[in-house]
Amino acid sequence: MHQFLNHVLMQQDCSKAQGLTQRFSWRYLAEGVLECIPHSHYDCSILISAGVHGNETAPIEIVDQIVGDLFSGQLILKQRVLFILGHPKAIRAGTRFVEYDLNRLFCGAWQQHSQSLESSRAKQLEMITANFFSDPNCTSKKYHYDLHTAIKPSLLPTFALIPFSKYAQDQDLVDHLCAAELDAVVYHSSAGNTFSNFSAQLSVASVTLELGKANPFGANDLADFSAINHVLRAMLSKQAQPIRQKKPILQFKVLESIIKHDESFEFHIDPTQDNFNIALKSQIIASDQQKTYQYLNHDVYLLFLNPKVKTGLRAGLILQLF
Repeated sequence: MHQFLNHVLMQQDCSKAQGLTQRFSWRYLAEGVLECIPHSHYDCSILISAGVHGNETAPIEIVDQIVGDLFSGQLILKQRVLFILGHPKAIRAGTRFVEYDLNRLFCGAWQQHSQSLESSRAKQLEMITANFFSDPNCTSKKYHYDLHTAIKPSLLPTFALIPFSKYAQDQDLVDHLCAAELDAVVYHSSAGNTFSNFSAQLSVASVTLELGKANPFGANDLADFSAINHVLRAMLSKQAQPIRQKKPILQFKVLESIIKHDESFEFHIDPTQDNFNIALKSQIIASDQQKTYQYLNHDVYLLFLNPKVKTGLRAGLILQLF
């Protein structure tokens, strides 16, 4: 059985490893980066990433199980796929990052930072991703699923964040999110510096998935993630997607990001509240010397509130239901 995650945890050098199975060829492109191409015809190129934040372990375990089942033959690969475990050193340390949040360094943002482990990894992953989706073997249908779990609890436990893109929305992607039994989808209204934002710039149908609470290795019940697991497996094996059982998915758009401009920044509401809590109209949400965040005409929803971010970074998102 192929031990994708174990290679990362044991820091084994697989960078030049490659081979063939009965159904596909495989090769490592870097630490924690594995490309698999079926011998048969395929019509999708799919990037599945996890571990961009090293302490978000359930998605890492899901990806590891999928890779293991492909190599054992329990899952039949029929699409071209790239698996990425984003931040190997943070995964080994059980931390979100080492020096700087890797998921704020894409779309060239790594160039604005001093040389670090994360800036080097962001540069490397951008190159690998761009090559994967520009390769002559690539297909017109291109997808990126970046799997995460959230730091704090959420009133809507599972949700997707679709990056801003100048390209038309891919309906198949939206259908996959519905089939995955997600509670909500959030549409960004401006570009960011996340991994899924980078792939979206390459005309890839991209999404960041928040799949529940972050736990250490061994503390996850992967049955809680069965819906997204089934969706990913169905995509890779060209099987029909499951039928949604939940009520219709809720849809939100991002009105703006809350930015911590300077050290005077403070929240005027409890920043420890669950994701998707409501701020009532006229309520001051946060402020610093540059800006006050307040909506006078309607209630808004709040996501990812975090007063501890470094100056210049996003301290939360303000959403509107539509």
